[in-house]
Amino acid sequence: MDLSLIFKIIGAVGLIFITCGVVNKNRVTQDWLYIIGGICLETYSIYLKDPIFIILQIVFTIAAIYDLIQVKRKVGSK
Repeated sequence: MDLSLIFKIIGAVGLIFITCGVVNKNRVTQDWLYIIGGICLETYSIYLKDPIFIILQIVFTIAAIYDLIQVKRKVGSK
């Protein structure tokens, strides 16, 4: 299998995860889908060697992790 095809599949899977996160109503599940999708798209961005998308995916994934931590803190404090 061609290496570029493998990375395209990883990117497509990341897009699917993020899309599922958009339509999901559960906040914790939504954040996990964003994190997994962000990591997949980060992998694809690194393969493409595109600095704009690499930085974008790092920021997106960190934001999703931050939001997950905030949601977990709110749930834990109740």
